[in-house]
Amino acid sequence: MAAIDDLIAQINNPELRDRIQKELKKVTENIKFGLKFERHLPERTPLYDIPVNNGSTVARHDDMNSLYKVLNIEDGIALCVGKNVDGTEEISVDDLVTVAEFGESIYPYLEPLDSVENAPDSGLWHTLIEADNYHALQLLDYLYHGKVDCIYIDPPYNTGAKDWKYNNDYVDGNDSYRHSKWLSMMEKRLLLAKKLLNPKDSVLIVTIDEKEYLHLGCLLEGIFPEARIQMISTVINHGGVARGNEFSRSDEYIFFVMFGVARPAELHLGEEWLGNVKNTTKNKLRWREFRRSGSHSTREERPGLFYPIFVNEDGRSIHSIGETYRGNNLNEVVPPKGTRIIWPLFPDGREGCWVYQQSSLKGLIKKGYIRLGKFTNTGMSISYIAQGEQQKVENGEFEVIGRADDGSIMVDEGSYQAKYIPSTNWSITVHNASEYGSKLLNQIFATNRFSFPKSIYSVHDAIRFFVSNKQGALILDFFAGSGTTLHAVNLLNAEDGGNRRCIMVTNNEVSDDEAKALTKQGHKPGDDEWNKLGIARYVTWPRTVCSIEGHDIKGQPLKGNYIGSDRPMADGFHANANFFKLGFLDKMDVYVGTQLEKLIPVLWLKANAVGKCPSITSEEDYYIFTENRFAILINESRFKKFKEKIAGEDLDVVYIVTNFEPGYIRMRQELGVPTTYQLYRDYLDNFRINQR
Repeated sequence: MAAIDDLIAQINNPELRDRIQKELKKVTENIKFGLKFERHLPERTPLYDIPVNNGSTVARHDDMNSLYKVLNIEDGIALCVGKNVDGTEEISVDDLVTVAEFGESIYPYLEPLDSVENAPDSGLWHTLIEADNYHALQLLDYLYHGKVDCIYIDPPYNTGAKDWKYNNDYVDGNDSYRHSKWLSMMEKRLLLAKKLLNPKDSVLIVTIDEKEYLHLGCLLEGIFPEARIQMISTVINHGGVARGNEFSRSDEYIFFVMFGVARPAELHLGEEWLGNVKNTTKNKLRWREFRRSGSHSTREERPGLFYPIFVNEDGRSIHSIGETYRGNNLNEVVPPKGTRIIWPLFPDGREGCWVYQQSSLKGLIKKGYIRLGKFTNTGMSISYIAQGEQQKVENGEFEVIGRADDGSIMVDEGSYQAKYIPSTNWSITVHNASEYGSKLLNQIFATNRFSFPKSIYSVHDAIRFFVSNKQGALILDFFAGSGTTLHAVNLLNAEDGGNRRCIMVTNNEVSDDEAKALTKQGHKPGDDEWNKLGIARYVTWPRTVCSIEGHDIKGQPLKGNYIGSDRPMADGFHANANFFKLGFLDKMDVYVGTQLEKLIPVLWLKANAVGKCPSITSEEDYYIFTENRFAILINESRFKKFKEKIAGEDLDVVYIVTNFEPGYIRMRQELGVPTTYQLYRDYLDNFRINQR
């Protein structure tokens, strides 16, 4: 390092010298073992619906890396000065797009694009947001900080096949920085995702293949040191996909990042999962040896658990239980008349110990949880039902149909289906991505609109292990792709009557080939012809509508049933969904209160998205959305009337528009509703902070 410092000291330009020293310091800072990558230039988001004006930060449609500031516009020509390039240029406004740089303060709103309502009697509404997922995550952090139960994402795999963009350019296999760019892109989004997850009980699920799984694993460990992380291997194509001169690929990987008390639940799983079980699981009530085995199983180690059990000579019942024996001559203990004495002895005669003390044993006998075997040379085999199995009996999973001669319970084992947690190697037929991903989409669209969709059942199963006991879970997917996650959540809700809500985020990019064809036809990003072929509008939303309503893109009923539930696909789902586009507001317009109409969907989502998203068409002193369980006070001088109006209403959230903090506190206390927010201060303060 000394030699490098000497060389830097020879640089005459002080600004250049300082910049090089700062960059060198970044490189030489301690980085966690196993992962080093370039933090690339901030990503940028093109804002196609924001007009180019004087003072706008802009870029050319075909070059998102060169940024300019517009000095003046005359006759459709913008005089631009470079922000990260030298000089000034005159550029046609038609060739420019307004740009938002990551880390800048943003003031987002949601523009309604469409909705599907297949359950008018239900207050449950799912959400699809068309947006760059970074800015969408900033908005979602404002809405649901620490409240998300499950995040499932299937990010771009960075295979080199131009499957994702960095600053509006597709990244291909020839880009020497593609791994570094991918990690930089993922790190920014995972840091925001961390803010959303409930630290006490939630899970982040990330799928990946062999191209980036090592890098992703290190990144997850660095960002989530407090979590428990496990990776499983899952077969997604049993036939395998050819990889040139390499082994054919048949599987990929799923990282489960578990927070707080989160853990995979024991579930009823089909026979195909039996090869993936963590231990031997049978559809029978399990009886265990009452003599302790394994560690601490000798009399010397647990002397208090060495006592005699007196069994009647017919071997059918326990007569009584003796006191703990501390002596050295077992023969001095005389059994009651008509009984035999049973000690916890190993087959080789060594002295062991029982599992429980005498008082606990008496309780087990009374419940029928002790079973007697046959007399042996060393006594008798006595079995008991362990606590986990007792719970299965007591919650009705095993039906008790009587008692045996020894008083032990008899159960109907034919009606029981075992619950268990699988191993880390999944090979399940319905997880086949071609059969239950691509073919399912092709049935909806009749054409190939999306490459490599996930099997709906693989997503369903991954999520189910963590939300099966959370009927009202909030589930997020910010790499939504074709929309499999929402489809899977609806299927899970239909199976168990759940009320889980799903939020999906995806951009509206077109493929590289489609972009070239559209450009050749004279279209630009943001044009109607371009937008209608974007993934959000061409794939994700149409799939959402079709799967909920039970028909294909032409309106014909979907064929076949969902596997495992035999639910006809044509029945659709008892569900509703909204489709929004993320846009950005001017801070001052928000501050003076002229943007409430545009902010209603944001406020609705923050109030837990109950009922159909409302709208406003006229200016009022207050708005009370009873079905949506929230209200807004606009004119604080009308507080008394507002308070009277909402009295007796079942509201969860009230928004109060005021800049006077003491007044807000007084009104909040008088209303006594569960949650209040101070508008527009709460909104503006949140997004003024640099969220990089």
